[in-house]
Amino acid sequence: MRLIVVAVGKVKEQGLRGVIDEYYSRVRRHVSCQEIEVKDGRDVEDSLIASIPAGAFTVALEVKGEVLTSEQLSRLIVRQGSTSKGVVVFLIGGADGIPGRVSRDASMRMSLSSFTLAHRVARVVLAEQLYRAVSIWKGAPYHRE
Repeated sequence: MRLIVVAVGKVKEQGLRGVIDEYYSRVRRHVSCQEIEVKDGRDVEDSLIASIPAGAFTVALEVKGEVLTSEQLSRLIVRQGSTSKGVVVFLIGGADGIPGRVSRDASMRMSLSSFTLAHRVARVVLAEQLYRAVSIWKGAPYHRE
């Protein structure tokens, strides 16, 4: 299983960057996890598409996407990570969201919240939820109901 987060833009605030990196290092104790930052601009759609490995299950993070519990996210990752190529890609758009074609071509659309989240905040929330999902799968004590 391999998890990839493809995000438009960079997280420049050191505090947020540190939190994100800490959660990804925790995820990497259990599964391969990679973060790809693509530059915002006119070629953002092509950059996002080029960052997605062939055959990957793609999840576009969007406000109007499906709302999952942490347990459901864990089951999704395990299920999709054990099929076909075993790669699950999470896409986070920039200020303009995820380009239409990328959204339409995604395997699913998922919402982190009914709120519209700032790009960098969404990245922190996703990193934590990926760690929580892996912890649930592995039976680690991080997640308590």
